[in-house]
Amino acid sequence: MRTVTVQLPGRPSVAVAFMLRVGSRHEPWEQSGLSHFVEHMVFKGTERFPTPREISETIEGVGGVLDAGTDREATVFWTRVPATELDRALRLLSDMVARPRFTADDVAKERQVVVEELRMYQDSPSDFVQTVFDEVMWPSHPLGRDVAGREETVRGFTREDCAEHMTVHARPETLVVSMAGGVETAHAQAMLERELEGWDERQRPARPDPEPATAPEGDALRVTWRRVEQASVLVGARAPSYLDPRRFAVDILNVVLGEGMSSRLFLELRERRGLVYDVHSFAARLSDSGVLGIGFGAEPRRAPTALRAAVHELRELADQDVGEAELAKAKAYAKGRLALHLEGTSALCEYAGQQLLLTGTILSPEHIAECYDAVTAADVRNAAQDVLRGGLRCAVVGPFRSDARFAAALA
Repeated sequence: MRTVTVQLPGRPSVAVAFMLRVGSRHEPWEQSGLSHFVEHMVFKGTERFPTPREISETIEGVGGVLDAGTDREATVFWTRVPATELDRALRLLSDMVARPRFTADDVAKERQVVVEELRMYQDSPSDFVQTVFDEVMWPSHPLGRDVAGREETVRGFTREDCAEHMTVHARPETLVVSMAGGVETAHAQAMLERELEGWDERQRPARPDPEPATAPEGDALRVTWRRVEQASVLVGARAPSYLDPRRFAVDILNVVLGEGMSSRLFLELRERRGLVYDVHSFAARLSDSGVLGIGFGAEPRRAPTALRAAVHELRELADQDVGEAELAKAKAYAKGRLALHLEGTSALCEYAGQQLLLTGTILSPEHIAECYDAVTAADVRNAAQDVLRGGLRCAVVGPFRSDARFAAALA
């Protein structure tokens, strides 16, 4: 087990996260959504906190916050409490990860809860388009599946499935405990050793390696019919992983392209042409790949025009160097956003813990700022060229019977 603490003496709160390196990409097809389901089930009870109420009141009773999240490569259980209640937080999270109490009755009830969650996202076009986009970007691969799974898999989960999942994937070498705020490292470490005593000595079956990311194949465009007033569109291509040194150039490219109201996408599609209300770009990363994407919503008749305009802005960045002033502004934006993001204890906890969990090292904010400063105009242009070289892929959700206009916009 690895731990990291960001000590902020005098800070009245502390954030704690137990991060497991397991997510939806570790699941076979017939168990898609199991990591997310187990994340739900852990809140149903543990050996020392046997009911959901006891779990929630342990933290909320002192004014704290308790939550969890599952992604493709990580499952995180976290809390933020007054610094004086650190022992309480470590005791509960240790029990949730090391000693969850799965019962058949709880599993049966939670199946329907997760099914309702799936349906909620499917009924939201702006959320559902992300699911479709992932399927197009990662066809026939665990990365292309909804993290929450499918109704048919969720309805088949058993308490044995949950227990086996934790036995296989919740182990010392996959766990990082991250803390930030009013925490004293030696005390926290001693507390963790007491709470997790004997856990690392358990016998566990072999942990299978996740399927590597494969090159995209099949149709690059999928249009899904929905009766809506606004079409939702996502377009993008493969990009560097969070281990690739080119990721810093992609960050600056992303800022220039679609971060904020002074980005090219916002100024062109909204301010100059009035095609959209919201438009943005994003960079998502995995251990062996990533995505640079553009998302927007538009009146259905104008959606193909907006797509053509968005793609044009990305291609412009691959054809011409960013000007010196625009490049300097993008670097200042990236560095400033990072600094502002890391003001809170929860953000610092996540920042340090996820880096250690996923990359095995922690880059300081100052080091990342230096990497941004080192990015040149040629690096940004090359990053855009690399992204486009992999081929654009697109998902559209809206009242369309044909994909012809969107195919033409991508051409």
